[in-house]
Amino acid sequence: MDAIVKDNIKTDKKLSVSELTEKANQIRKDLVEVAVRNEAGHISPSLSCVDILTALYYRIMNLSDDPQWPERDRFVFSKSHGCYGVYAILSDIGYIRREDWEGFYKGSFLMGCIERSIEHGIEVGCGALGHGLPMAVGMAFGAKLQDKKYRVYCVVGDGEMQEGSMWEAVQFAVKHELSNLTIIIDNNRLQAMDFLENVMTLKDREDDLQKKFNAFGCEVETCEGHNIEEVVSVIDNWLKDGKRISRPQALIANTIKGYGLLCMENIPKFHFRLPTDEELRMGNRYD
Repeated sequence: MDAIVKDNIKTDKKLSVSELTEKANQIRKDLVEVAVRNEAGHISPSLSCVDILTALYYRIMNLSDDPQWPERDRFVFSKSHGCYGVYAILSDIGYIRREDWEGFYKGSFLMGCIERSIEHGIEVGCGALGHGLPMAVGMAFGAKLQDKKYRVYCVVGDGEMQEGSMWEAVQFAVKHELSNLTIIIDNNRLQAMDFLENVMTLKDREDDLQKKFNAFGCEVETCEGHNIEEVVSVIDNWLKDGKRISRPQALIANTIKGYGLLCMENIPKFHFRLPTDEELRMGNRYD
């Protein structure tokens, strides 16, 4: 590995909630600056999950300075079109070189949809939606069979949860009592170019995903996805209660697509569209 990893991802150094909030704002700013400069379009789906990713990487997951450390927790980013926050964090912690992140979309090895690169901390590639959770379930099942202690965390999109393969994976995870699997749903209520309720989700069913995960047999909680304290609290409680929980956990994190850029928030057209200079001058939440 040709980069130096900061102490903040070592297992003996976890950020406080206030530090996590500050870090999330730093990541948002970095994400927007690199993506706008390089004309990379999937900014809006990347912004909705920054707080979730920050909580995972800087507080929850067990990592070391070696991205291939055998005992590391595994992370699968299934909603691959929104991977810019992952890249910004991997650069910040030293798993990828700064110049590779800054060269994103301009010739570096980083792709617009995340691709597997274990040496850089990217466990799986998920260009086609609906595949990440099944792979995460396979990882968790393999760990259980081998009596490994690491956990598997998977971030999925709410639109992606319309895929049948995702529910087959959930069914398998519950059947085999994969308590070492935590699924976090980036519930921003938008998919590609429209709101979920205009595509597949029933109107006026805010608890649609909660009811489905409960029906399949998961341990289910909901939280405000931009409140890092809530995200951390739910997952920490699950970890502390690990001996009692014998099934996979699903955290439905209610978020806002485009969160951080006022011009983008909850606006369907920004799924891939770049903001203009005038739109950027509308302001942000991270400065």
